[in-house]
Amino acid sequence: MKKQTKKFIIILLCILTLTGCTKTLKDSEKNVITNPKTGQSLTENIICKPTDKNIIKIYKENNIKISKLPTCEKFTPLNNYEGLWTSLFVKPLAWLIIKIGTQIKNYGFSIIITCLIIRLILMPITKKTAMQSENMKIAQPEIEKIQKKYKNKDTKEAQTMQAQELMQVYQKYKINPVSGCLLAFIQLPLLLAFLEAINRTPAIFEDYFLTLQMGTTPMVGIFTNHNYLYILLILLILATTYFSFRKTLKDQSGVAGQASQMKYTIYFMLVFILIASFSLPAAIGIYWVTSSLFTIFQNKMVEKIKKKEK
Repeated sequence: MKKQTKKFIIILLCILTLTGCTKTLKDSEKNVITNPKTGQSLTENIICKPTDKNIIKIYKENNIKISKLPTCEKFTPLNNYEGLWTSLFVKPLAWLIIKIGTQIKNYGFSIIITCLIIRLILMPITKKTAMQSENMKIAQPEIEKIQKKYKNKDTKEAQTMQAQELMQVYQKYKINPVSGCLLAFIQLPLLLAFLEAINRTPAIFEDYFLTLQMGTTPMVGIFTNHNYLYILLILLILATTYFSFRKTLKDQSGVAGQASQMKYTIYFMLVFILIASFSLPAAIGIYWVTSSLFTIFQNKMVEKIKKKEK
């Protein structure tokens, strides 16, 4: 467990040291510049030209040379190496969203399609995690039996024996207790990559999806623009996140010492995601809802597979 954690930290540090990053647009006094109509924090190092006149004006007033940038339709991810993260993940992702969006004439649907393509590619990994959760259900009676056996035994020897017996059950049913974290490790980089791709691509954050301006934050959309469809987006984010997390909460309830911790962790994440969703562009909300719905669908599919196996 400790070795795996160390490896993950080393890999994470290597990525961080080799990456480029999104630069927030700031004025001469180092204040973050936002688009007054959308509430979106603008990005200095956008990858292609904006077309919205107000956005062009803001960039020119802050001495950003957007004239040298390609149009979004002609953007390729091969220009200007900016580090491993940006060049291998963010720019290719932005390029894919642009290409699909150009074909179907809508970047909101393009984000949905791109998300589904990536989740399908990653499905062998995420499906394995979901299968582990189903194995946990099968092992639940044996786990509970061991927990009852050592319930009132607090000695170090008893705790060691309990851990050994639980490990034998995990091995019997091919369960990795830390596998539930795997999906989170995949989801976080994906979320960051989509967020950077959206914020750095004017073609995406200038477009509309079902009357939602994709660069607009729900906070501005609801309270300034009075478009209450943003409330529906917030509710969808909250609902799909809850149902995608609920399976993890239910399946981890049998792991010794983790039920309460997992419960509070998930509810903390729900509150955090709810608060964050008010200040993030609507486009990232569209991605998040799509990804969460895919997770829910995958979990249901795995449950059916396990029922047939029984």
